[in-house]
Amino acid sequence: MTGPRRRTVLAAGLTSAAAGLTGCSDPDPAPAPPPVRTAPSVLTGNPVVVAPVRRAAILTAYDISGADLAAPLSALEEHLRGTAATIAVGASLFDGRFPIDRPRLLSQMPAFRADVPDPQWCHGDLLVQAVADDLETLRALTRPSMPGLRRRWSIEGSHPNAPGPGTRNAFGFQEGLGNPDAADRQLMGELVWVQPGDGEPAWCTGGTYQVVRLIQMAMPTWDSDPVAEQERVIGRRKDTGAPLSGQRQTDEPDLDGEAIAVDAHIRLANPRTPDSMAHRILRHGYTYRLSAENTGQIFICYQRDVEKGFATIQRRLAGEAMERYLLPFGGGYFFVLPPAGVRALIG
Repeated sequence: MTGPRRRTVLAAGLTSAAAGLTGCSDPDPAPAPPPVRTAPSVLTGNPVVVAPVRRAAILTAYDISGADLAAPLSALEEHLRGTAATIAVGASLFDGRFPIDRPRLLSQMPAFRADVPDPQWCHGDLLVQAVADDLETLRALTRPSMPGLRRRWSIEGSHPNAPGPGTRNAFGFQEGLGNPDAADRQLMGELVWVQPGDGEPAWCTGGTYQVVRLIQMAMPTWDSDPVAEQERVIGRRKDTGAPLSGQRQTDEPDLDGEAIAVDAHIRLANPRTPDSMAHRILRHGYTYRLSAENTGQIFICYQRDVEKGFATIQRRLAGEAMERYLLPFGGGYFFVLPPAGVRALIG
């Protein structure tokens, strides 16, 4: 991302940057009233969502460039057949151009505290996420232009040690700790997959809300801080991933004690209260490198209810110690199509 505004912010060391997960529009929309929930029937969706994170990903946002929706969507789905990929729809697709029902909680992602949105990196009618074990495979797949689709933005990400433990982000800390168990079908039915009775259009059942955040990291500022300060900001040990209150990576953080700072990321992201357990999300992360000066994280999360999940957590993170190191500049809210794919949306 370029331009005077961005250079000014970066020159200031990202001191007004947003918290590790953050948006791209104006004030937070008023949440729709939640429906009465029924017990999940454990419907599942696109397996890419709950599969172990792969080594490489490319995310590409498109806008529909003509009056026809069915043809470009069907062609896109056919092009991706046999690939580990998701197709998701953005709020702008439901602006009245096409006779399709909008997911109940789908809106443009708002600008959260300290976001610096760049319009060329935000939103889109569609978002394709393709994953594989090497970027060259994905580049060959995503290179062709598609009739009826206009590319809005595209970004590559890597997860070098995936799958497996020990994968680290650009800050050098382990990724994915504290994530809900994606292999637990019952839990995924409760947290991730839209179920009958959620008050959604029928076609949404088995889909999921996807949040994407493009977050530049202030690497010079971070690298100049001692490891002890980095650990205080996160709330975990850099070498082992253990919470500062424990010895092992799997230890539950002691949030009643003083070892973990009140503004540490892990304390605010998940306070481990009975209420906060219902707000959990399934997180994926990839490291991007747009230039020597612009490195950061592609943060992706999935949830059954975007307001109950990401939006609630994001508001809780306002004021966390990690804000000064982060500059969220792009991404958006999307809805991943259910297993029936394009047919579910357009019939």
